[in-house]
Amino acid sequence: MSQILWNLSADKVLATLREGKRSDGRKFDEYRPVQVIKNVSENADGICRIKLGQTDVVAGIKMIPGEPFPDTPDAGTISVGAELLALADPTFEAGPPREGSIELSRVVDRGIRESNCLDFKSLCIREGELVWVVFIDIYVLNFDGNLFDACALAALIALQDTKIPKLDDKDKPVKGEFAGKLKLARKPVMCTFVKVGNSVVVDPSLAEEKALDARFSVTTTEDDFISAFQKGGEGAFSPEEINKCVALAFKKGKELRKQYCE
Repeated sequence: MSQILWNLSADKVLATLREGKRSDGRKFDEYRPVQVIKNVSENADGICRIKLGQTDVVAGIKMIPGEPFPDTPDAGTISVGAELLALADPTFEAGPPREGSIELSRVVDRGIRESNCLDFKSLCIREGELVWVVFIDIYVLNFDGNLFDACALAALIALQDTKIPKLDDKDKPVKGEFAGKLKLARKPVMCTFVKVGNSVVVDPSLAEEKALDARFSVTTTEDDFISAFQKGGEGAFSPEEINKCVALAFKKGKELRKQYCE
């Protein structure tokens, strides 16, 4: 869509919100329908496809044995990568990671890493020599707003279903054989809000993202822990708005965990 059309769409979004409505009929605190699709690949150690409205993403997990970092010889780690496929949106381009994909991968990584949902020490195979590196690869198949929440939820569910490969005597994974399941201590769920004019809504559609003044994402866990914040856009949220967003993030996180992560 050309910039002129997006500007017209943004004006319509703003006008609708001023009337206390959203263009797709949702309430300000309402998510779009979520569809969870598992087992979409036989080669991943864990995988999940999430459809959040028309936004469509896949998160795949591969457990790869590797050397530990020198300062954490007895701990494994995670590595998150996100690819905005050109087929997902006309503005996405093939080639090296752009700013959007880098921000997306870092925000998802931070929400998982800082929640301590994974015990990195349990990923140690031989201290100082070999640990598990959990690669989380995210692919955006269709973009219709709110990639942060869709990708974070897909990554979490994929991690929940991840099996740890069995290693042979040469420390190579044995295809089709597993030593157990990856254990999670917490379930971090991200909730994203955008401010358009004086209105704040959760789970923004693409049209709402194009109209936003500011964006705010918060990752919470089931034991009332906040593991990550992310602010975007040139506008600002008031302290009162931030407090309301955080309170709603805890509520919506609880709902999403109960529906899709148990």
